[in-house]
This record gives sequence, structure tokens and C-alpha cells, in this order.
Amino acid sequence: MKNFLHLPQLTDAELHGLLERARAVQREPVSDALKGRVLGLVFLNPSLRTLSSFQAGMAQLGGSSFVITPGQGTWALETEDGVVMDGAAAEHVREAVPVLGQYADILGVRCFAGGKDLAQDLTEPVLSAFARHATKPLINMESAVDHPCQALADWKTLDDLDIPARGGRFTLSWAWHPKALPLAVPTAALTMAARRGMDVTVLRPDGYSLPSEVMNLARAEAARSGGSVRETADRRDGLDGAHVLYAKSWQAPSCYGASEREAVLRAPLREWCVAEDWFQPAHKDAVFMHCLPVRRNVKVKDEVLDGPRSRVIQQAGNRLHAQKAVLLSLLGVR
Repeated sequence: MKNFLHLPQLTDAELHGLLERARAVQREPVSDALKGRVLGLVFLNPSLRTLSSFQAGMAQLGGSSFVITPGQGTWALETEDGVVMDGAAAEHVREAVPVLGQYADILGVRCFAGGKDLAQDLTEPVLSAFARHATKPLINMESAVDHPCQALADWKTLDDLDIPARGGRFTLSWAWHPKALPLAVPTAALTMAARRGMDVTVLRPDGYSLPSEVMNLARAEAARSGGSVRETADRRDGLDGAHVLYAKSWQAPSCYGASEREAVLRAPLREWCVAEDWFQPAHKDAVFMHCLPVRRNVKVKDEVLDGPRSRVIQQAGNRLHAQKAVLLSLLGVR
């Protein structure tokens, strides 16, 4: 494994090796395995869990880290080739990324979607630019349409909870949000559950089907693992027998980049806020998952977040263990 960019790129051996290593570092969290190693973290977008868990993980393994926030503490970065750089960006990734590679043994980048052109975002333009110019192993800390660090932690959470893979039912549900959100976490959660071999349902209101490219990827992962993928707008059908309800918002592909038109589409959908009564058709021990941050009583009611079904804190904790496993594997530590 040279980079950690997308879960579907990993072999079964690599993926299950990461999960086993994550369990091992959870049992023995502190070591000097990465003593003298340096992690460079480039955040083009905000973070709470990703930043703190990577820095904590590197410290617990005996290494160190530095954080770059282009346009704030450092020069703004240009990622497109062939442009005339007479705007805000003072530095190009062609120079910046190889330079950072001289200071760090491994790099991570967080680069959200542009949110204006779906076809362009699906090509992962910024992540691809970093990958082209990286001279050291590169970690995707959330990109335009993927969040593999979250997906790996979520897989571990499902394992920890003994949620069945084959025969387990995973519902990814759209939830209301005051603004259009990116596709990264929905894509990551959907493809993760499909790759795990679960029977996955995408529950969403009319107009909010995920892009065909995302659904096709998930179906390919399901075919590889023996799972299944379907979608519905019927809440009772979508949650029938579900072991997991994973809530997330995303913008409607038909209105991608058209915020005013998209706002009209989502305006009457505020009832898509997860409440305890959503779980009536689900498995009696069904759990609630969300990547965080979450807007209380907008996407999910307090009664669910503070109730016995919620596993959001456990999910966040697993970010630390999963990412430490990635760091150790990419840096070749046995």
C-alpha cells in the first residue's frame, strides 16, 4: 500500500490488515514505532476530529506532525495546471507538495468539493493534483467525493458492535440540513457497507438519489463482497429490519451548484430529521451512526443522539485507531 486515497483501491488483504492493526493499536496505544518520523497535514478546509486524531495518533506513536492551512497561516495554493497565477494563490502544488515531501515522511490532505460542477468534483481535481506531485505516501483526509478515513473507522465500529456483515442491513438515510452538503461521507459510508457485504439501502426523498457514478461504485463493491445495494423514498421500507441507520445530508445532483434551486427542493423536507419513531420497523437493537459534526434537532433529535442507540462517540474514537493503523502501514512498520 503506497497511498491511502480510496477504500475500493485496497485489496481485501490490505483492508483487513488495517482493521486488525487498528484493533492492535487500540489495545496498546502508545509506542515509539514512529519515533523520528514526521507527518505533514495540509488542511484546505476545517476539521475537528481529523486534525486532532491524526496529531494525537502520531504523538502516541512517538512521531511528530505539522499543520499547513493554505490561505491562512501559509500562502494560498493553486492546484490547476497552466493557469496564470495573478489571483489570490501565491504558490502552486507543483512546488509546494514536493517541498513538503522534503520535510515530512508522510502527507495528508483535506480538500472538500468545489460544489459547483458535479462532473468536475467526481474527478477529484485537488486530491489528484496532490497525488501527482507527492513524493511521499499520501493520505486522503476527506476529498470532493470520498472520506476513506471515516469509512475505515466506521467499518471498525460495525465490527466492534458485532453487526453482521453478510445479512446485516445498513440504511444510509438523507437528513435535512440548512445548506447543500458534499457527497464525500455518503459515498464513503455507502461503499464501505457494500464492500463489507451488507444489504444496503439508500433512503432519500424524491430528487435526492445519489449520482449514478456513486451508486455504480457501491454496486460493484457489493458484487465483489456478496452484498446488495438498493434505494427507496419510503421510510418504513428503507428501515425494515435495519441494524444500522447512518444519517447524512447531501445536495441534490439535479441542482448541483445551483444553491437557490436546491434550497427550494429541500425546503419542505424538514421532517427528514431522525427521531426515535424512525426505528419502529428496524431491528430491535438497531444503532444510530453519524460522522459528526451534527446539527441537533435539525438532522437528528436529542432523543436519538443522547439515547442508547447512538454510537457517534465510538465512531469518532475509532478514527484515532484506524488512522494510526494507516500511518504504520504506509510507513512500513511491521
